[in-house]
Amino acid sequence: MEQRDRDLPADATNLDRADGADGEAVSGVRLAHLVSAGVVTALVGFASASVVVLAGLRAVGANPTQAASGLLAVTVTQALGTLWLSRRHRMPILLAWSTPGAALLASTGAVDGGWPAAVGAFFVVGGLILATALWPRLGALIARVPTPIAQAMLAGVLLSLCLAPAHGLVDHPALVAPAVVVWLALGRLAPRWAVPAAFAAAVVAVGIWLGRHGGPHGPLLPQVALTSPTLTWASVLSLAVPLYVVTMASQNVPGVAVLSSYGYAVPWRESMTVTGVGTVLGAFAGGHAINLAAITAALAASPAAHPDPRRRWIVAHLAAWTFLVLAAVSTALVTVVTAAPAGVTTAVAGLALFGTLASSLASALADPADRQAAVVTFVVAASGITLAGVGAAFWALTAGLLVRATLAPRLGFAPPGEK
Repeated sequence: MEQRDRDLPADATNLDRADGADGEAVSGVRLAHLVSAGVVTALVGFASASVVVLAGLRAVGANPTQAASGLLAVTVTQALGTLWLSRRHRMPILLAWSTPGAALLASTGAVDGGWPAAVGAFFVVGGLILATALWPRLGALIARVPTPIAQAMLAGVLLSLCLAPAHGLVDHPALVAPAVVVWLALGRLAPRWAVPAAFAAAVVAVGIWLGRHGGPHGPLLPQVALTSPTLTWASVLSLAVPLYVVTMASQNVPGVAVLSSYGYAVPWRESMTVTGVGTVLGAFAGGHAINLAAITAALAASPAAHPDPRRRWIVAHLAAWTFLVLAAVSTALVTVVTAAPAGVTTAVAGLALFGTLASSLASALADPADRQAAVVTFVVAASGITLAGVGAAFWALTAGLLVRATLAPRLGFAPPGEK
């Protein structure tokens, strides 16, 4: 057995072998299934969260051209990283952009130094992810942030975006209502497609609106807008540190857990190296962060993707190629979406984040011993305060850890599960 196969599931079996026309038919069906699974995985991931990325980049100061470049950057870098990792290790290792991180950007807003300072923060995040690969103790330090505190910070960050659909229904009912209705209908009938279909409904509604108001004005072909990064203390503390914590705690660690649940041992150091390099390179074009996929990873790693675990890496591989195709139309998408009235984009982004908010709140409040500290963290993060030029996410982490240490000193600063 080859070295790359040693970490594959023990129950992996070969494809059934059949001769003649029946065998060709079975092979054709399975090939079609692999292709459809890969395409669906990419479409669900892209349509479910691209609007969140746009909302986050615009909030921290990107103009439409820079936001389009940032979406292009994270789409391309996650695709290339997936191509490398999935083929090299023959595992369904799927990379994604940091959706919770994008929500953090939307909640934090502009920082001192504007867009160049935000790009500098993205660069720092990439450096920290690389440092995690090279220096295991950094990863261990992040693991020591209690899960309820990290999840409460994320929930507080998400709250303002998740309120946006309510405001959108009041301010722009004709544009937001179709997305909400489709989201509700498919949430019952086909939950996997609820958010992508709501996104499509919003794009159609915005397209009709634009047709009545002179059409979209902006580039349709992909273009890269490079930005020289600058560093400020506000951008590092408000954006870089919380973005790194959220990306690690809400994406990379769950991503490993998802693949492990299907029997795959993720090459941690190489995965962090690839995502760190991808984040650093993408930062110059406005990309905020890439990481191991969590939710969409299950689409590629589960038996529904393919009955043979040894073949599921092809689903991730095909999803990566689909992401590259989607990257080609990402700029046109940004041109349409950003032409909509203010509040429509964030309303659709809020729909995409309801599930994440629910799971974050459940995780934050699950342990009674940490509940008060988690609530304080949530409230501070949701407040949107800025103190000394530093945003709410950083102060939420600080306040939560302080309250936890004061009210439950016996718990200390330990990994989840350790008392």
